[in-house]
Amino acid sequence: MKICGIVAEYNPFHNGHLYHIEKSKEITNSDIVVAIMSGNFIQRGLPALFDKWTRTKIAIQNGADIVIELPVCYATSSAEYFAHGSIGILDSLNVTNSLCFGNECEDIEILKRIANVLFHEPDEYKRHLQSELKKGNSYPIARSNALKVFLKKEYNEQILSNILLDSNNILGIEYLKALLAFDSPITPYSLKRKGGNYNSTEIYENICSSTAIRQMFKSGNISPLSNVVPENCANILNQELLHGRSPMFIENFEKEILYEIRRMSPEDLTSILDVTEGLENLIKKAENECIEIDNLINTIKSKRYTRTRIQRILIHLLLGIKQDIVENNKTSPQYARVLGLSKNGEKALPYIINNSRIPVITSVNKFLKGNINESQKQMLELDILASNIYTLGYQIPNFKKTNLDYTMPIIKED
Repeated sequence: MKICGIVAEYNPFHNGHLYHIEKSKEITNSDIVVAIMSGNFIQRGLPALFDKWTRTKIAIQNGADIVIELPVCYATSSAEYFAHGSIGILDSLNVTNSLCFGNECEDIEILKRIANVLFHEPDEYKRHLQSELKKGNSYPIARSNALKVFLKKEYNEQILSNILLDSNNILGIEYLKALLAFDSPITPYSLKRKGGNYNSTEIYENICSSTAIRQMFKSGNISPLSNVVPENCANILNQELLHGRSPMFIENFEKEILYEIRRMSPEDLTSILDVTEGLENLIKKAENECIEIDNLINTIKSKRYTRTRIQRILIHLLLGIKQDIVENNKTSPQYARVLGLSKNGEKALPYIINNSRIPVITSVNKFLKGNINESQKQMLELDILASNIYTLGYQIPNFKKTNLDYTMPIIKED
């Protein structure tokens, strides 16, 4: 049995994702695709547009065989930690033969070279990085500039600039770096994305980015949706809209986030993941000036602290994700929690369970009642809390249910 791993958010699923799944199976000659998917909160520091079970159902109906939830402490973190968690799960399953990720760069060897520099951090590169940080640049910009200087003898600066400007390329580099960190036998493959880049709002024939689709939902004009997502996906999303369960935006949690900021002292804020370098003071200062979440983010962000980083901090604040959970889980994820299975995925699951180095969770209730360690308990309880808080964002009271992680069954192919 050949198993290919992919990492996704499906926020929401679109024709580009369908292409990715189909081509991943083809170019890796795999029988099974395991998708590591963010849960109810995502890497850009936002709630997922649709809940994790809805997105799992769509993924299973469109070619994914097994959907495994990326724990929220990884899913809402930096690209480095996001990739570390995702690759950590795929590697720990101990059966994953390949990884296929989408990006804008057709030459995976350049991505491997950059990943190698970032993993080993030669002294010369570190000197360039410190120099860039002293100029007041944000860490991503400082790292990009340092890489361009360090690798200028090997690659054209414009080529490097184009690679390092794209979010998917950056994630691909982090996946490759994580494979090095785990000394993983997984073979990486890169797949050129079709259509626009990650942040593009343009529609190219029947493909556009998730960003473009989220903008449709934000504006209330979803008439182009049926052209850019599979038919079964459009049907499911329209049902969610009809029943008033989605879409979900960070504004849905405005009061809760502002409450947490007002409740906490600057010292309390320093315990929250990613609150460093005096950001606690900037957050408290902005609190005095802002009563709307978008205004708050715009007031705090700067050349050094990007909007995405501020959003992630606010989500960490909302969920109570603290610095110590990163320290406790730097080595590897603690489990693989199954959200969905195709018919082929059901057949492959016993093989995966028997070979995995980490527990494979098919029942949250049974797992918590078993013999688990404190790190596993802490991480899973945080995932459960994330779901409980996510449902608070629904506008209809009947949907504000708690403990869905205990009651929702694994999504299976019809």
